[in-house]
Amino acid sequence: MLQQTTITALFLLAGLTTTVHAEEIGVTPRSILLGQSAAFSGPSGELGREYRQGAHLVFDHVNAQGGIHGRQVVMVYRDDQYNPELTLNNTKKFINKDKVFALFGYLGTPTVKASLPLIDQSKIPLIAPLTGAQIIRSPMKKNVFNIRASYHQEIKAIVSYLIRYGRQSIAIAYQNDSFGRDGLEGLKKALAKHQLKPVVETTVERNSSNTSDAARKVALARPDAVLVVSSYGTVSSFISQLRQFGSNAQVLTVSFVGSNALARSLPKELRHGIGISQVVPFPWDRRTPVVRDYQNKISKLKPDIPYSFVGLEGYIAASMLVQALQKAGPDLTRKRFITAVESLGTVDLGGYKVTFGPRQRNGSDIVHLTFLVGRDGSFIN
Repeated sequence: MLQQTTITALFLLAGLTTTVHAEEIGVTPRSILLGQSAAFSGPSGELGREYRQGAHLVFDHVNAQGGIHGRQVVMVYRDDQYNPELTLNNTKKFINKDKVFALFGYLGTPTVKASLPLIDQSKIPLIAPLTGAQIIRSPMKKNVFNIRASYHQEIKAIVSYLIRYGRQSIAIAYQNDSFGRDGLEGLKKALAKHQLKPVVETTVERNSSNTSDAARKVALARPDAVLVVSSYGTVSSFISQLRQFGSNAQVLTVSFVGSNALARSLPKELRHGIGISQVVPFPWDRRTPVVRDYQNKISKLKPDIPYSFVGLEGYIAASMLVQALQKAGPDLTRKRFITAVESLGTVDLGGYKVTFGPRQRNGSDIVHLTFLVGRDGSFIN
């Protein structure tokens, strides 16, 4: 399998990737080196690309203003195609070859899970992974800093919505790995509070469009609603198959699906009414300061980039990282960085608050629901 490696240097200095400051890995007098392993190609590639675009809006701006205590933020990107084995190999290269200061914006539960033992062993910080899984939340991981709410919190909001509108017969189709099983656990937990259980449970495979059997099983159970826990290509295939089997069940999914990507991958006639839980503000609502800043940066720096939930998440994650690096001071080390994050307390990033502390690694619990409306891929919240 061909693995694409991209090194994007923001005001990259000659020889930067091989120059390591004697006092701290990944830090030179003029640079801070970070690594991101994510899907930039393959069936989930749109997620990684959107997250990277959003984060770069922040890093480009900060670097143009002189950097962080005179240092430029430099990113090394490695494509893992949402494949845990590739993620682990990428992480080994970040640590042993690239000598990065920290890891940033890893994408996906099974991919992060594969790298956790190495991350723990190396004591390298992992900031803002794009996953809401419990495995990186409980027990607390000292070097992992989550910004987004958990999948259990997202699913609790979904179940509350369905119960409120009288839909108590709820099925689940979940990805056959740690991500999907986390979603199943979250659904069972949320339903148990209402003395309910899933009416049917079935699995789909990661990065697969072979969803006919799962859709048939759900359709035969005739539920009021179905939660689908997977990425956008698989969810899109499942919805298409479900409708072909004659089911009109309300379909909902969690934020990791990639809302914009899901809308584009669905046939126009199947878009209306699909519900998606979100962990960032509505990217089209300029009343929220961080959204307004995000939109303004796009207009100024990358006017061809569409607004997206995943892009906004990358923007928020990079904004928090920059604040923590600034707080860590000019004599940057991993230890000082971790101490700086722990001492942030509650930070308002512009209508989006995150809280960190010595025993607090989960920055936000913000969750809200959005729905696709009409045939053009628009969202309401």
